[in-house]
Amino acid sequence: MGWLVLGLVLFLGAHLPRAVAGDWRERVVAQRGVGVWKGGVSVLSLLGLMLLCWGYSQARLQPVVLWVPPVGMRHAAALLTLIAFVLLAAAYVPRNAVKARLGHPMVLSVKVWALAHLLANGQLADVLLFGGFLVWAVLSFRAARARDRVAAAPRPRAGWPGTLGTLVLGAAAWAGFAGWAHLWLIGVRPFG
Repeated sequence: MGWLVLGLVLFLGAHLPRAVAGDWRERVVAQRGVGVWKGGVSVLSLLGLMLLCWGYSQARLQPVVLWVPPVGMRHAAALLTLIAFVLLAAAYVPRNAVKARLGHPMVLSVKVWALAHLLANGQLADVLLFGGFLVWAVLSFRAARARDRVAAAPRPRAGWPGTLGTLVLGAAAWAGFAGWAHLWLIGVRPFG
């Protein structure tokens, strides 16, 4: 469990300064340069990701069950992850209504993904992993909205082709991940 916690601290810690210490982050970037900042974040993120993957896989070998979620939570998680994939697609597809309306769809995607997995899983490792990502996403979204209010930036324009593309791409990515890649990467079949 220690490797999982260390991985979370490194990975999420590398992504947290903009949300909780934006002024400090800007000073460091101004002093050292954006390349040094991004390089440091990349190294910490990669190391953290490797450790949290390793730690999570090891924690699953000796599970600590906190609760057993009702079967219906798996269905709720499936629906929520579909929404998370659409939000993720909205971060990349230009001129879509999802991004124009909600703003910061990638962070919202992480929030929905983490919540879905917390609903469907009741082991300590799950609570640490998905709960950590949910806390990070809540803080990051709040900070991003605050920056938006200060900047008073206009929302991106949207059109139906971008919106339709977002929905189709998100649903297709969800189907591929849930139907095949989740088992291959995580070792768990979401629908079976």
